[in-house]
Amino acid sequence: MFWKKKSDPEAEKAAAEAEADPIHVRVRGLKKGYDGVEILKGVELDIYRGEINIIIGGSGAGKSVFTRQLLRLERPDSGQIVVDGVDIVPLNDWQLVPIRKKFGMVFQFGALFDSMTVFDNVAFPLREHTSMSEKEIKQRVMSRLEDLNVAHAAHKLPGQISGGMNKRSALARALVLEPKILVYDEPTSGLDPLSSRRVDELIRETSEKFGVTSLIITHDMASVFEIGTRVSMLYEGRIETSCTPDEILKSTNEVVIDFLKASGVSVNELEGVSPPAGHRNSRPGPAPKPAQ
Repeated sequence: MFWKKKSDPEAEKAAAEAEADPIHVRVRGLKKGYDGVEILKGVELDIYRGEINIIIGGSGAGKSVFTRQLLRLERPDSGQIVVDGVDIVPLNDWQLVPIRKKFGMVFQFGALFDSMTVFDNVAFPLREHTSMSEKEIKQRVMSRLEDLNVAHAAHKLPGQISGGMNKRSALARALVLEPKILVYDEPTSGLDPLSSRRVDELIRETSEKFGVTSLIITHDMASVFEIGTRVSMLYEGRIETSCTPDEILKSTNEVVIDFLKASGVSVNELEGVSPPAGHRNSRPGPAPKPAQ
């Protein structure tokens, strides 16, 4: 005899309300330190659903540490990380399993396994974390590879394809578990300007096609103005400002202005900041914290 799983109306209602919330992830008072040295000093951040959220900041600002806390690869010292209405900070490894499936990670240099074909790289998460049959896995993998125009390289090794195709293959792997949130770690690092813009366009296309929430960790200001809808600056373990790309150009915050100047964005004290070539207006909407 088979038992039908009982529905939980309250849980279903809570899930529906969470999905209707424009803020996908709320970070409140997040702190993390190592060996007595505090790296994150009370991060406050809203990550907006379905948008391209970008975190900028110099070396040592805490971007990598923040990413590890967000993905719950480490347990924060204190604070909250609320994903779809659930605070994931106090959860144990077992409780984190369904939460982690909501995240996809695209590493800085792709991080594909050199000894595996592109197909097997993309199939790896499905074989490790699902009970799908090989037939189902093949269908899912080839679908994602076709979505990203890299299906013809399915049986090649990463070393046999171009850097751009490696990026697409890594993105296919991140998407294969159908995550709701994609985290990109320095996706344009080490690329020439033309290749960087192609990656930006790929991120934009992925966001629009799959409806995912995107979070990009970068120091590439051109990407901020090209594809970002929200930009937050992490400085000395805190969010210095969080706003739209257009608003950051009008910032009077000296830390923000210095970072923009160092990034090659020209600043005129009387007329404000001139965006780099190729700047596109960001989508209108409320920002979690106006630029200062």
